[in-house]
Amino acid sequence: MKPFTLQEIAAACGGTYVGSDEMKNVCITSVERDSREVKEGSLFLAIKGGRADGHDFIEKCYAQGAVCAICEKAPANAVKPYILVPSTLDAVKEIGRAYREKFDIPVVGVSGSVGKTSTKEMLCAVLSQRYKTHKTQGNLNNELGVPLTLLSMPEDTEAAVIEMGISGFGEMERLSRMAQPTVCVLTIIGCCHLENLGDRDGVLRAKTEMFLHARDNAVYVLNGDDDKLSAVKEVGGKAPIFFGLNPDNRYHAENIRNNGEGGVSCTLCFDDTRLDVVIPAIGSYMVSNALAAVAVGRLLGLSDEELVRGVQAYKTVGSRANVIRTERIRIIDDCYNANPTSVSASIDTLVNLGGRTVAVLGDMKELGKEELALHEQTGRYAREKGVDLVLAVGPLAKALAKGAQGEWFGSIEELEEKLPALLRDGDTVLVKASHSMQFEKITAFLKENF
Repeated sequence: MKPFTLQEIAAACGGTYVGSDEMKNVCITSVERDSREVKEGSLFLAIKGGRADGHDFIEKCYAQGAVCAICEKAPANAVKPYILVPSTLDAVKEIGRAYREKFDIPVVGVSGSVGKTSTKEMLCAVLSQRYKTHKTQGNLNNELGVPLTLLSMPEDTEAAVIEMGISGFGEMERLSRMAQPTVCVLTIIGCCHLENLGDRDGVLRAKTEMFLHARDNAVYVLNGDDDKLSAVKEVGGKAPIFFGLNPDNRYHAENIRNNGEGGVSCTLCFDDTRLDVVIPAIGSYMVSNALAAVAVGRLLGLSDEELVRGVQAYKTVGSRANVIRTERIRIIDDCYNANPTSVSASIDTLVNLGGRTVAVLGDMKELGKEELALHEQTGRYAREKGVDLVLAVGPLAKALAKGAQGEWFGSIEELEEKLPALLRDGDTVLVKASHSMQFEKITAFLKENF
């Protein structure tokens, strides 16, 4: 970490420092919320969670080498300093913001209803060709994850890519205040979190809160294929840079060819430049992600060779369009999360891979009052695209099965009982639902039994 003293930290979060004066100028080496990760020099965040209260572990963390704890109540046996705050969660946001301000580097904020993580990974792959690039790990994209991501930036970080996820109004403004992006990237305005955001106009309003705390002279890189984003004509007196498959976008693509597991080949076009690339991922939607990354890379001075090398260095992460081959079938493990927009994109990928296609789909959460209509519409999309067999699981997915004219199951266990009779050798099987549906169990079952 860059030098960050206990005195600075207490001032940043408005907390009360309790400890010796000589310790005030001690610098921390890391910020940890999990007591198991605490090491020599760590600052420990005592957070009260659903299953455990971090305050119960302060003494253990001191013994492991923590130099200080942020806490909401004084530890019983405080052998080292602590900083007392009304809310540890609120405090870490202020601490994260203060640490980010120590860096004068490009910080790319990434959000959207679909493709946040894959675009973040593509951006990192591209920018890493020239800069020591820090990125969001896993799903640390919320009001705790973003400050933890910022606070884990090494001292020699030259660029950062920060994924920003929300479910309601006001959240993105708070994330933006911490991250203070110099480049704002928005992928797609889709039907997600409608329970809180109402409709796609609400989603647009919530996502563009990112602009509120962008640095002076920030640049805005938006998906021009999205009808909501393409209507944004200027931000802070500056015209956005648009990317997308439509040739009207400044950054667009030609000669797109989906080669199945061989990746997607295309020509990325901008200004007077044409770059031939092979994106090592399934799904034509990855072309838009590559265009976003190339637009940012060009803004930050990367050469054509660096841009091509970066796009081709992309790697899929986690359960996101991850292709798994078993002895008998091919699985598209895309069960990390789902909304109507992302499921439709996954269906496009499934049918492009050819052969007999099976979609195992589940409930999509937080869609508000139109949830059943959106599930039925998604099922109808699968049928119209020619998916051979749709298997739906969950109470909401009953409407999806109706739209797809597929089969419905009340539980994962019911589905697994029938799968051996439903699947055939050589099938390509898409597995996708909201994360809370625990569809990773289905992926595991398929790997074990097929």
